[in-house]
Amino acid sequence: MVNYRYLGNSGFKVSEITYGNWITHASQVENEAAIATVHKALDLGITSFDTADAYANTAAEEVLGEALKGQPRESVEIFTKLYWPIGRKGPNDMGLSRKHIFDGIHGSLKRLGVDYVDLYQAHRYDYETPLEETMQAFADIVRQGKALYIGVSEWTAEQLREGHALAKDLGVQLVSNQPQYSALWRVIEGKVIPASEELGISQIVWSPMAQGVLSGKYLPGQPLPEGSRATDDKSGATFIKRFMNDEVLTAVQKLKPVAEQAGLSMPQLAIAWVLQNPNVAAALVGASRPQQLEDTVKASGVTLDADTMTAIDDALSGVAETDPENTYEVSPKSRPA
Repeated sequence: MVNYRYLGNSGFKVSEITYGNWITHASQVENEAAIATVHKALDLGITSFDTADAYANTAAEEVLGEALKGQPRESVEIFTKLYWPIGRKGPNDMGLSRKHIFDGIHGSLKRLGVDYVDLYQAHRYDYETPLEETMQAFADIVRQGKALYIGVSEWTAEQLREGHALAKDLGVQLVSNQPQYSALWRVIEGKVIPASEELGISQIVWSPMAQGVLSGKYLPGQPLPEGSRATDDKSGATFIKRFMNDEVLTAVQKLKPVAEQAGLSMPQLAIAWVLQNPNVAAALVGASRPQQLEDTVKASGVTLDADTMTAIDDALSGVAETDPENTYEVSPKSRPA
């Protein structure tokens, strides 16, 4: 079964393997298969589920809501996010204004078929809306019982500090950040994680397998596997491009004996690696078919010894993306058109 971890400085526990439906539900995978995968996740002990209104332009929330229908509400933890344009994509259908936040939460609750979400997250930082307006709207939603906790995604250390201070003044808990993090993408280690540890904010990390590259299925000098994520724009091909070069792929192949020595598959090794960081509360995993989850959930509860961690560092030395200048910033300076 899957272990649990506290989310931030709160009493709220989430499954350290959390199911995310970014590029699968209502997009890559037919609804029937998506629902079967959610049910498999539940059978395997995953109780935390992450989505967003922007995934498949709101349709992914509907699929997740359908898949969780009939589950006791107290038995699952549901996370969603808002920021990106949705629906008709009008002038107020994006960003973190008070109007969009209230429209957003009501739409998400309807699509998910629930009275509240456990965690409501700002999908990016909004440079065009005063942070005070955003945090006040989030606080009001918490007080109305429509969300229990507040989180963010891909915020910088400075943004986390400002948001956390405002949330504290408003009497609500900013408990999480959702950044990209893997053994190949370590840029949050410089400033984001130290600030989060200080503030009592956990990471819910996406792409712990670097868009599947750390599974080892992409081989240097070889054609891309047919039907893989790297060949499908709907499945995140644009995100995976940064890793699709022979230098990175050759380094990743060096992890095979490391995984074998640890008695793990390569996906398990990748997920276990992010979970070794005590500031990480959960690793987000997706699946296009139920059987994939049977392997990945076995990373829960795994402790990698010092020799294994060193071997991973050695294998990926020179190709893992870090941020030595602490310039990490992913949030767009303006809203998307």
